[in-house]
Amino acid sequence: MGLLTPWKIAEVTGGRFVGTQEQCECAVSGAVRDNRDVLPGNLFICIKGARADGHDFANDAFGRGAACCLAESEIPDAKGPYVLVESTLDSLRVLAAYYRSLFTIPVIGITGSVGKTSAKELIAAVLGAKLRVHKTDMNLNNDIGVPLTLLGLRESHEVAVVEMGISDFGDMARLAIMARPDVFVMTKIGYAHIDMLGDLQGVLKAKTEAFPYMKPKGIAVMNGDDELLLNFDAGRKTYTFGLMEHNDYRGENVETQGIDSTTLDMVSADGRFNVTIPAYGSHLSALAPGAAAVADLLGLSDEEVRRGFAAYSSVDGRAKVSSHEGITLIDDCYNANPNSVKAALTSLSSLSGRRVAVLGDMLSLGENSKQMHRDVGAFAAQSGIDLLLCQGGDAAFFYEGYNSAGGASSEHFEDFEKLLNSLPKMIKKGDAVLVKASRGMHFERLLPVFS
Repeated sequence: MGLLTPWKIAEVTGGRFVGTQEQCECAVSGAVRDNRDVLPGNLFICIKGARADGHDFANDAFGRGAACCLAESEIPDAKGPYVLVESTLDSLRVLAAYYRSLFTIPVIGITGSVGKTSAKELIAAVLGAKLRVHKTDMNLNNDIGVPLTLLGLRESHEVAVVEMGISDFGDMARLAIMARPDVFVMTKIGYAHIDMLGDLQGVLKAKTEAFPYMKPKGIAVMNGDDELLLNFDAGRKTYTFGLMEHNDYRGENVETQGIDSTTLDMVSADGRFNVTIPAYGSHLSALAPGAAAVADLLGLSDEEVRRGFAAYSSVDGRAKVSSHEGITLIDDCYNANPNSVKAALTSLSSLSGRRVAVLGDMLSLGENSKQMHRDVGAFAAQSGIDLLLCQGGDAAFFYEGYNSAGGASSEHFEDFEKLLNSLPKMIKKGDAVLVKASRGMHFERLLPVFS
């Protein structure tokens, strides 16, 4: 491609190139932080972590085909060229902002407390019916993931869909400075990272830091079913989406076919048309109008939008459904907060058979964590969840809330291993089982029980 070379990387970051004259002009394409992920031509970012130092793996990265490394300390006996900088993380962000500036294609930024990844996948699927899409891979949505995503852009791409996640004030501004979104999609303001952001107004303030750094003619696409977003002035042209009638893009006549699909009418000022999303989850119907709004802004036809939705598939850890010997498993264990758990319980309640929720602690909720867990537990009972199994310190309040609201059957496990060992005896053929917890609970360790 030729847009980046080791010499250009040194120039942009203010670093010192270490290598031969022949090496300084070799083409660099894409960037990774894990030496095991290196593809020929990649830039390997040497990051010093709590458990490992990327500099120790630089020569392995060269052996796998890395064209260059970005490092903050000298690499002994380096088998390839590298650029020496004061901070690899700071330089990565500077490099990503420069690289993004080389592209004129539209960049779609996506954030929210709930539904970021599903919205990203929906938007990418819909746009993919017409355009060559570059999107955030897996959960690369933070101050390392976003620059790595941007550095993955190719000249063949026609649009980029970039998920942007934060945990504190200032995070979103740093991401937006790099991504410079042309369209910024906000899914929902909810109880995530409350320990750092204080309350919903704090979440709103932190998430909306992106707007000053958008392109001058950038457009906001906001969930109009969320009162905070509906009433927020983004200071730019704004379209709303959701299921309520006042939205610019809305879904109507939503019907779910169990775990197989959701159908709904897409309605806007231009008319209506029906779409089918071949995936499970009530949250999809609320997010789909946002994807339709982005598609409309980029000039896709109704038929292209319909075809794009039909190509959607959920990702692991995000309401991923599978069947195992008569048991329906919903793997939603990537992360959890009160809003996302309630949405997952609502989806579970629509399924046939015995509805079982296996829940772990919702982390980073601050001083109101216990009450939030109680509220979710009560919601599970009110939603008709037949069996609640929960594990963790604050998960005891799931149990308390569920029982106080008249839940049918429940058990709390303080120890993860006890939950793990008990599951095979407690889950029966015909059950629909939701597994959900904050990422730090590592509930993905439960999934092999069902395979």
